[in-house]
Amino acid sequence: MSDKHIYDCIILGTGYGGLGMGAQLTKDGADNFLILEAADEVGGVWRDNTYPGAACDTQALIYCYSYFLNLGVSRMFAGQDEMLGYLKALAEEFGLYEHIKFGHRITRSQWNENLKVWEIEAGGEVYLGRVFVGAWGQLSKPKFPNFPGREDFAGVQFHSAQWDHSVDLTGKKVATIGNAASAVQLVPEVAKVADKLAVFQRSANYILPRNQIIFTEEELREFHDNPDSYRKIRQEIHQVREEGFDRTRKGTDAAQEGVEQAMEHLRSQVNDPELVRQLTPNFAFGCKRILRSDEFYPTFNRDNVELVTTGIEDITPRGIRTIDGVEHEFDVIIYATGFYSQEFQGDLPVIGRGGTDLRQRWGNSPEAYLGMSVDGFPNFFMLYGPNTNLNHHSVVAMLEAQDKYISQAVTYLREHPQAALDVKSDVLASFNERIQKELEASAFSADCSSWYKNEDGRVINNWSGNVAEYYELTDSLQLEDYQLA
Repeated sequence: MSDKHIYDCIILGTGYGGLGMGAQLTKDGADNFLILEAADEVGGVWRDNTYPGAACDTQALIYCYSYFLNLGVSRMFAGQDEMLGYLKALAEEFGLYEHIKFGHRITRSQWNENLKVWEIEAGGEVYLGRVFVGAWGQLSKPKFPNFPGREDFAGVQFHSAQWDHSVDLTGKKVATIGNAASAVQLVPEVAKVADKLAVFQRSANYILPRNQIIFTEEELREFHDNPDSYRKIRQEIHQVREEGFDRTRKGTDAAQEGVEQAMEHLRSQVNDPELVRQLTPNFAFGCKRILRSDEFYPTFNRDNVELVTTGIEDITPRGIRTIDGVEHEFDVIIYATGFYSQEFQGDLPVIGRGGTDLRQRWGNSPEAYLGMSVDGFPNFFMLYGPNTNLNHHSVVAMLEAQDKYISQAVTYLREHPQAALDVKSDVLASFNERIQKELEASAFSADCSSWYKNEDGRVINNWSGNVAEYYELTDSLQLEDYQLA
């Protein structure tokens, strides 16, 4: 095996994270890297989520890399097709397709202490890489609720992230379960064609106006001819979003302003006072993901749409039975029930030093130094790992910082092939203790059920500060944070 080619870096995935990593390596002059992708095209969640209304709920001008602006985007909050188009263009621009092996799902990854490389099994082959970068993402594996009887439903059922385009919803009786980020986008579209739509809500969410802007041809020409005009708007949005971090802190005036803005949005769009009451959240602003939509609330003014807040007992062959004993009949059930957001390594065994499995190392509390490195797993880095999600800004900003940091590690290890970067246990412990302490003052840790927290109430998804603070921490690889052998 020692005669096999050794890549400087092997990357898992071709979503924003994986492609950004490849682009950064290319920018830094590296070309001995491999990207392994299970599917047959790039795109990650933007390839997979094709439900009606699918779009980015962050402004497109900041949901792109600073070195590859999305100059051709048609609107401020871009749809799935444009987001996927951007990622394909990114791959083309930086020659990443020649580094990608499609149809190669990684089935095993293990650290080889003798060779100081990762052995990566995919597509019936074993690949060797000095650095292994996992770009799974936090919202990629669809989660179905475990309601009894789900397998007995006689109609059609599917998850929003696995949309069945062969099903015509026209004239159908449709149920959607869930009312968070995906639901607020697809519910208005389904309501336009369904005979009846029932939206099953476990808890209400704070929704802010989206205020969509569609760029004129003149504005788009200006973006292309003078990219600084695009950068100016991008910087303005960045600044507003950074200042919005205060909204995620418990008890701040900014958080109260957020509540008032969301409630004004709700009251101005929903006619029925009882519906307003049911759609009003009962938890701290920012405790759950803050949503943006101009179409979701008005949907409930339609005669063919019903909001159901009674809990679900089980799924029956004919539909959904709620805990009050009422059976609601449906032709189609759509699960907009989110993702396994805390399985940062997906289904993949990641085996580090001493045969330690990453899943066992973590238990139910994933942690990583700077959201990227775990002790006992040398030369292994994650993109969008534990405690790197944002509520107030674009996660692409975090990815860009991580890409630059990891690229420094790749360069170091290429120049020192017998070295191994294994983050010191006390460095990781100190870092995690610090951010967990900071998170105590955050709305993320407030009293609500959210995908930010594990079952013990520990916030394991979200970053505790703003983007600028993360950039400062990740600006340069500090070798003293790592054991080098």
